[in-house]
Amino acid sequence: MPFKLCIVGCGSLSKSAHGPSFRQYASLHADVVLAGCCDVQAERAEVYRRTFGFARAYTDFREMLDKEKPAAVCLMAPVELTCELSCAIMERGYPLLMEKPPGLDGAECRRMIAAAERAGVPNQVSFNRRYCPLVVELKRQLAEFSPEDIQDIRYDFFRIGRRDPDFSTTAIHGIDTVKFLAGSDYRRVRFTYREFPDLGPNVANIFLECEFASGATAHLNFCPNTGVLIERATVALLDHTFLLNVPIWAAYDSPGRLLHLQRGKTVADIAGNSVCDANQMHIASGFYGEDASFLNDLRAKRRPVGDIASGLQSVEIAECIRKRLSEYVRKEAE
Repeated sequence: MPFKLCIVGCGSLSKSAHGPSFRQYASLHADVVLAGCCDVQAERAEVYRRTFGFARAYTDFREMLDKEKPAAVCLMAPVELTCELSCAIMERGYPLLMEKPPGLDGAECRRMIAAAERAGVPNQVSFNRRYCPLVVELKRQLAEFSPEDIQDIRYDFFRIGRRDPDFSTTAIHGIDTVKFLAGSDYRRVRFTYREFPDLGPNVANIFLECEFASGATAHLNFCPNTGVLIERATVALLDHTFLLNVPIWAAYDSPGRLLHLQRGKTVADIAGNSVCDANQMHIASGFYGEDASFLNDLRAKRRPVGDIASGLQSVEIAECIRKRLSEYVRKEAE
């Protein structure tokens, strides 16, 4: 029986990251059918269809789902529409992979979790750093220790010319990645902001000083207007340090690098192009990994790991940034 896949949203991220991933996945799995793609702009949907090999293009996602009855749906929509669209898709009973963040705030995220539970459908959020091959390799090496062994994580998240009035929907990537590496929930976060009103409304550097339930600490530095595009992580443990240069997008550090040092000696020095085809952005940045993971889980009738609920705390902390709060404290019930 064919495994039919439908896409909602044919914008720039969908074209550069997910489209190539779905095309590659379908080429490797004979039962996967790229059935339909949908966008409110008919021409954009048609170009997407031709580019990536989908059978039909639509402008109404409800019509597409009614006609195609897919085994899985992938949603790539502006964050302002993610909650409404994802709930509508899941309430129709379709397993859903959605772009991050899962909602603008905690209330929207909880609404999506409730919709998924009512419908009983598998779901996954596209936090692509969790699937970036070098980040996966660092996580694998950290699994040889316990979360309590981690002393501190530093994450530098620098961009060029990003004057977004709301950088929180991008910063959530760093927040989620550090939580993923720590293997623990945030217990407390303190926020500091340096505003740059001359660059635009709400443009600021954002600094997070964090404590985890495991006892680890973390320092996250978001600087949207610097001279370089990088994401770098430093993980400190007793006698061990890991240095990671993440090859995200066209980052200065591409194809990336992971160093493991023990008492000043190099244990491992792993180049990004040794763990994947670093010349293909959708692979090196983790998009293929997250899409393939979701589809593999569905085809094997497994529950996807990175569901909406796994992103709730990251959404809540990003919401604190949007509201310019000074502190986040984890509720004991969580």
